Amino acid sequence: MKNPMYRFALIATVASTFLINAPLFASQTDDRIEAAAKETYVFKTYLQDDNIKVQSEDGLVTLTGTVSEASHKSLAGETVAGLPGVKIVDNKLVEKDGAPVAQSDAWLITKVKTTLLYHNNVNAMGTEVIADKGTITLRGEADSVAQKDLTTEYVMDLDGVTKVNNQMTVAKPAVKTDKSAVAMKTDTMGEAIDDASITALVKMTLLNHRSTSALKTAVKTDQGVVTLEGNATNAASKDLAGKFAGDVRGVKKVVNNMTVK
Repeated sequence: MKNPMYRFALIATVASTFLINAPLFASQTDDRIEAAAKETYVFKTYLQDDNIKVQSEDGLVTLTGTVSEASHKSLAGETVAGLPGVKIVDNKLVEKDGAPVAQSDAWLITKVKTTLLYHNNVNAMGTEVIADKGTITLRGEADSVAQKDLTTEYVMDLDGVTKVNNQMTVAKPAVKTDKSAVAMKTDTMGEAIDDASITALVKMTLLNHRSTSALKTAVKTDQGVVTLEGNATNAASKDLAGKFAGDVRGVKKVVNNMTVK
């Protein structure tokens, strides 16, 4: 039997080693969280012009700085919350001076444009948006009649929109389409978007749409596969949640486990 003093000394040594290394490990995790946030697709694409500072301490992340619009504050918070090692997010971001006033035409235009940017099967960059007291006029070019109709459907389902006047023209079909190039572009886009960004984009999309904004939906993403949990008021709202999530950039598949109650 080993001497009790020896065992005590061994335990003390192990404990002291743990106490010394624990702060170092926590510091490394915090550094990793702060760096990961800046490298997410959301931060590099949608929030690149905002002034956001990410500070983590033992997994408790504080966001400070300014954003151009209210949705960017929520988007930043949701993205960081989905990063490994993050326990809680204290979102102290504020809108910068000159941001659109809530419910104004400028605010609604921003909301429409932002929502279209989240979706994969509409031409957000080629769509001009005009707002007049809840009436949205869309101009530009759609790749097909189906895309034009889908744009109308998405915009009409946004809170604050009362009517959609879609004046978009439909592009003439190309003589020859390089399907391999299109497939390659789609695959590359999917690989470039991290899971934390996809989760945040899906959450924001469901929140923006009138048909799904009231649903308490839990969203998880694993290598581009999105799983939806929670309760839906009816089968139609459940199906819409799956449809909206499936058309978010980077989503490869949706597993809709929502329960109809």
